[in-house]
Parts: sequence; C-alpha cells; structure tokens
Amino acid sequence: MVDTQFIIKARWVIPVDANHTILEQHAVLIDAGQIKAIVPKAEIPAWAADWPVVDCAQHALIPGLINLHAHSSMNLLKGYADDYALMPWLNQHIWPAEKRWVSKGFVHDGSLLACAEMLSGGVTTFNDMYFFPQATIEAVKRAGMRAHIGLTVMEFPTNYAASANEYIRLGTEVRDQYKSDPHISFSFAPHAPYTVSDPTFEQIATLSEQLNLGIHTHLHETQAEIQQSLEQFSVRPLQRLLALGVIGPSTILAHGVHLETNELETLSMQGAHLAHCPSSNLKLASGIAPVAAALRAGINVGLGTDGAASNNRIDMWQEMRTAALLAKVADQNAEAVPAYQALAMATLHGARAMGLQDKLGSIEAGKQADLVAVKLDDLNSLPCFDPVSHLVYVAGREQVTHTWVDGQLRYQRTEDHQSWFAGMATEELRSIALQWQLKLQESIVKAY
Repeated sequence: MVDTQFIIKARWVIPVDANHTILEQHAVLIDAGQIKAIVPKAEIPAWAADWPVVDCAQHALIPGLINLHAHSSMNLLKGYADDYALMPWLNQHIWPAEKRWVSKGFVHDGSLLACAEMLSGGVTTFNDMYFFPQATIEAVKRAGMRAHIGLTVMEFPTNYAASANEYIRLGTEVRDQYKSDPHISFSFAPHAPYTVSDPTFEQIATLSEQLNLGIHTHLHETQAEIQQSLEQFSVRPLQRLLALGVIGPSTILAHGVHLETNELETLSMQGAHLAHCPSSNLKLASGIAPVAAALRAGINVGLGTDGAASNNRIDMWQEMRTAALLAKVADQNAEAVPAYQALAMATLHGARAMGLQDKLGSIEAGKQADLVAVKLDDLNSLPCFDPVSHLVYVAGREQVTHTWVDGQLRYQRTEDHQSWFAGMATEELRSIALQWQLKLQESIVKAY
C-alpha cells in the first residue's frame, strides 16, 4: 500500500526561493501528493505525529529538476553520430536515420529509456519536442513522470506526417485526448526557422492564442542559421519570428546561442523564455550562449539537455555545472550565475517557462510533491560547507537516492547502488536498448 501521508526528514531542505534559503534539519510533510508544510524536524505538528518517515539524514532535499529542452526518444541515437557540426550532423546522419527508423515503437522505447535516465538523475518534468507524441506520453505515463509535450511541426514529410497541416492536425488530436491529464501539458513546437515557413508560423501563432498553448522552437543555435535567414529573408531569425507573432510570454526558445544585446532586450520586453543547453552547444561547436547578459536583461532562463544524440547524457547535474562555469568565463566574471542561480535555472525557471510555477519548481506548501533527495556524505562529497555549492559544483546524478512525483516514489537507488524504478524493470530497459542497438548497428556503419 502506498502512503498518501508521510514525512521526509532531511539534513538540508533547499526550497529554491528569491531569498536563497537553506533550511537545516527540516522536514517536509506530504499529504495526497502535495506539500502540506515545511517545519523543523523537532517541531512535527501533532496531527502528523504518526505519519511514516523517510529518513534522509545526510541528504539535501530539492525540488524535482526540470529539463526545459529535450528530444527524449533520441536516446536511441545516443552516440550514433558524434563530432559533427549541427547541419552536417542533421543532414548526413540524424535525418537519414530518422527517415529509416522513427516509428511509434521507436519513440515509445527511446522515451522510456530517457524517462529512466532522467528519473535516476532527479528529473521529474521535461519539455519535449519530437514525432509521434502519443508514444512519448505513453512512456511518460508508465514512468510516472510529467512532460510538457511539444507538438512538432515541419514543412517536409517524415514517417510521422506528410505536411505542416498534417503535423498540426495530428498534434492537436493528441492534445485533445490528453488535455485533462494532470501530468501532461502541451505546446506547439515548430522545429526551427529553417524548417518552418512564414505561413505555418503565422498559423501556429494564431492557434497558440486560440488554444492557449505555448510555442517551443529552436532559435539562433548557430551562425549558419542566422546567415541562411539573412540570405533568404533579409532579417535575422528572431526579427522574422517577431514579425510573424511567434514571440511572446508563452514562447520557449531553445539554445539562443547567438543573441545580440538588442535582441536580448527584445526578448525581455516580450517576456519570452530561453532554454539554455550548454553541453549540446559545446559538443556541436555551436558556441557559448550569453546567459549572464540574458539574466541581467530580465529574461527567464531555464536549462535543458537537448537530445541524447547531441549531448550525450540526459543529465541536468552536468548542465547546471557547465552552465555556471561557462557563464563565468563568457562574462569574465566569477560571480556570474552563482550556484543557487544555477539550481533555480534547473528547477523554478523551467517551471515558470512552461507556465507551471504555481505547481512545480520549488518546495512550498500547496505545491505538488515533486522532490529529489541527494546524498551528500559520500567520501567524494566531504567536507561540505555549503550544500547548494555542492549540488552544483560537486554532486552528480549518481548521488540521487530518491525521486518523488506527486509524492509517489518513482525512483530509488538502493543500498547496494542498484536502480529501482516504479513500473519499469531495469532488465527490461536494458533489453530494449540492446534490441534497438542491433537494429541500428547496420545503419551506423553506413553513416560513417
């Protein structure tokens, strides 16, 4: 029987708030999937005195991490084509592989593997963009996570759809089917300025307003993208999308590597959000995004992993550390993006970008109990003077011991360092990965 009322006692509780609060020796009381109260361990109220206790005596308890830009099912293409720039990587390797292999089964299995990887690293919610969204949702439901599903739109045909109108039709049908699901939310996901036409962008902007859905797209990822836009449209991509009505307070822009000062000011005025993907940007040699400048401009910046095909880890701990370090060197300022800011980017900022800040992203009474326990007494983590500093600069996903979604334990690292998932057996996940490896092996050889 699953306890609907219980207490997590932790060495530290990190609420993630504007005051950069760190609560020592506190407990979080959970009732029916929601956070009921946060109190000192010694002051458990009488009405909760008999509730079961999860003892996290050497842990930091943090909000569930939020991956603000992912292509989850591309987990099956992890390591498929490495060490290429973005456009050769897409044109010569990824798009041909997708043409041959992408199907409902591919998307479901890849997403299930991604969900397991994310849960084991403390990710409770991710913002996705890929084909066959219903297959991703089915995997998410089995894993017990949350997902903000991007309804992908392109001009060219794929195994999923033949035209922009068909992408839109199929996507809205899935949205209609799951729009009441508390763990699933949606946005339109026109892939990028170089794969979507002006009329389609305008149609999406109109539908977005009519259906109250956000927009999630790639923007200014590479210099080549900008040059192509200048040659084809005589304007930079952001200026084009702004004129088409795409940019606004419910827009999430992935990457934003090559944004100029005036463009940051424009995004701030429009209330748009950035999904910063530092590891993918580095691996594809796309560049270093001006994150410190974006934050100074008042832009809400969250963190994403991008797909495992271009990272190759769906690891938000790596993204937090890399984002903080890159911002310091890019801004030539050691105080740029301090540790608490990086943690907020991986939690509350992501929730805000998806319009879910009232439910997720921080540890507050009334919010959903999406929580992560991180063990900080391993030898490699000692001594620990500042738990938030350790979370960003020292800890890794292997130190996540518990991941809860709606107060339900979805992942646990056992005492013998084995992974346990609710609803998913590790041997089944391993078998899925190996089966797809065998299928893809022939084409990976041809890709090189």
